[in-house]
Amino acid sequence: MATESVDFYFDPACPWAWMASRWMMEVEQVRDVDVHWRQMSLWALNEGRDIPEGYREFQERIHGMSRVLAKALDAHGDEVAKPLYDALGERIHHQGRSDFDAITAEALEQVGLAASLLDAGQDESLDDVLRAKKQAVSELVGDDVGTPTITVAGSSFFGPVVSPAPKGEAAGRLWDGCVAVAGTDGFFELKRSRTRDPIFDV
Repeated sequence: MATESVDFYFDPACPWAWMASRWMMEVEQVRDVDVHWRQMSLWALNEGRDIPEGYREFQERIHGMSRVLAKALDAHGDEVAKPLYDALGERIHHQGRSDFDAITAEALEQVGLAASLLDAGQDESLDDVLRAKKQAVSELVGDDVGTPTITVAGSSFFGPVVSPAPKGEAAGRLWDGCVAVAGTDGFFELKRSRTRDPIFDV
């Protein structure tokens, strides 16, 4: 069986994308997939929308980090996407930190990238890059969803929203199901109310 190419779209501040990314890493161990990690911007997705003020403030606080990530990807290529995502996400989701400027600086250092990239956090010209990344995902799945978004075998879907992240063959079975429903013509939604928050393995 040929290796399946998978695009995984993430915003590093999204806890559900983080959960799905840990699941996707498990899938890599039990299925023949080649995952490409792509940035998507929740800030751009929610720009101009009527959202709760607390969430609006959160979006503004992650804005600089998103700009820096976009600049790093432009300067160094997609190969730094996953290492940077891991470094940011570990601090945000596992350590529960919200000092995003410090988190971004530490992540750049961990991955071996120049601290000068932090200047991108103030570069308003990068907002058009973030909007373009958001638009690319919207063209795949629409404007009413966000991250995680996955593209495989010509089909794209939002999700899965899952907690905790399945491991081993359980991760593979969930993958098989996601690919099956996403590849079904006319299939749009399968959903139930969430009854738990993200459960982050330490």
